[in-house]
Amino acid sequence: MKLLLKYLRPHLPRMSVGLVIKIVGTIMDLLIPYILEYIIDRLVPAENVGRIAFFGVLMILCSVGGISGNIIANRMASAVARDTTRDIRHDLFTRISYLSSRQIDKITVPTLETRLTTDTYNIHHMTGMMQRLGVRAPILLIGGIAVTFSMEPVLSLVLVSMLPFLTAAVVMISRKGIPLFRKLQRKSDDMVRVVRESAQGIRVIKALSKTGYESDKFEDRNREVAAAELQSGRMMALTNPLMSAFLNIGMAAVILVGAIRIQGAKAEPGMIIAFMSYFTIILNAMLSITRLFTLYSKGAASAARIEEIMEIPYDFEVTEDRSAEETDAFIEFRHVSFSYPGKKSTLTDLSFSLKKGQTLGIIGATGSGKSTLIQLLLRFYDASSGKILLDGRDIRSFTAEELRPRFGTVLQNDFIYADTVLENIDFGRGLDPEAVRTAASAAQADFILELEEGFDHPLNAKGTNLSGGQKQRVLISRALAADPEILILDDASSALDYKTDAKLRAALRRRYAEVTKIIVAQRVSSISHADLILVLDNGRIAGAGRHEELLKSCGIYREISDSQIGGTVE
Repeated sequence: MKLLLKYLRPHLPRMSVGLVIKIVGTIMDLLIPYILEYIIDRLVPAENVGRIAFFGVLMILCSVGGISGNIIANRMASAVARDTTRDIRHDLFTRISYLSSRQIDKITVPTLETRLTTDTYNIHHMTGMMQRLGVRAPILLIGGIAVTFSMEPVLSLVLVSMLPFLTAAVVMISRKGIPLFRKLQRKSDDMVRVVRESAQGIRVIKALSKTGYESDKFEDRNREVAAAELQSGRMMALTNPLMSAFLNIGMAAVILVGAIRIQGAKAEPGMIIAFMSYFTIILNAMLSITRLFTLYSKGAASAARIEEIMEIPYDFEVTEDRSAEETDAFIEFRHVSFSYPGKKSTLTDLSFSLKKGQTLGIIGATGSGKSTLIQLLLRFYDASSGKILLDGRDIRSFTAEELRPRFGTVLQNDFIYADTVLENIDFGRGLDPEAVRTAASAAQADFILELEEGFDHPLNAKGTNLSGGQKQRVLISRALAADPEILILDDASSALDYKTDAKLRAALRRRYAEVTKIIVAQRVSSISHADLILVLDNGRIAGAGRHEELLKSCGIYREISDSQIGGTVE
């Protein structure tokens, strides 16, 4: 809960004002039964109509004041809850954005989504209700007991005797409730993961007629969530019945003892009526407090989950040694090895170098480590051993702000969001529109001009209103638009026909001759022009050289080339 207190601190002045208004309004509510008792037992027998009218008006004013004060305070509480949750959600999203790929792999995306949505909602709900009921309910409880003690100590002792049982029940249930809510959130994470996977692969699911299978899989997770909800709900649902039972026992005892005291002329009817009103107030206050414990249980579990993400250490460490070696190589891998957590080695002892302006082609079977090599260069992951140099400097000596802007990238499964073509290419970088058009021309994205609104044409999320080749050309335009030093195309032309692919390669050689290019491809024709081609096999370099050299020296490359283009490129 330290996290929540940190975000509430800037709102303390507004919360203090709301607290004062809430206290004043609650006290006015407490005065109403007291005034009623005074009218019935003191003024009615004296038949003082004028004073009866005066105190009746006073009751009305107290009622209006109580309602108005609660409305104003509740609105202020809602504003504090809104602003606090907004700040938490913003900082959580920012923190998630800076998590390393290794950290995201460990936490998983579905649980991050749940923490950003469900958990922040629980905190919002708890923050608002704590300010509304967390002030009002204790004042009504304590104030009601205090007033009843001043009116009739004997009957008050009967009521107070129930409080230890109520407190013990609330504490016991809350201790068991928080772990159950944490379990519920974990089950919700699993359900979100299934929904996310099914939504992303909905076309494949329909094409393979596996809708029923996916529905059954979701239903399994849905049942687990429902079971966890039932378990936590049953535990927390014990509070209201227990509270009602204890308080009703107390009320029955109060009525019995009150009747005996009235019969013995030790109490008056107006006092009993007022006492019953206070008893109802105390009952509602106790029920509100039990509701607060339920909200606190949810909110505390959610706050702990959010705090867990916010306290994850920054994984992008920058070395102090920023010295650069004198070398002709612009990009160099020196005996680089890497393995994902819990998996066998993905890349083993990679060594190669590339001069500025040269083109590197990477080819190999699925799972050979092609994309992993790219992610190491972008420093999404750090190499397990070895060193990667950029312009003579260890890439670990670059800050993220220094390193990433030097690249223009198109990664596998890259995304297009719901906005115009121009905004998708610009990607919030504030680029010159002319630079965007130049990049689109080089990427062979001339189809944009044929769209109804050109660069202002709206695109659907994931680019569903574009063909596969059109999406890839928009993504390549995005990579080129900022005039990068290094262009990375990770299987970025797989959906392009051979003619368009050839035009793209020619445009890159002509317009971006000074840009160092790294092309990951499945087609030999896409990389045959490269200055250096790496053939990866099970994470190792099976061959390195130009196209002609590899046809002679690398059996794997020759086999791929023969199967695609007969071993020659015109």
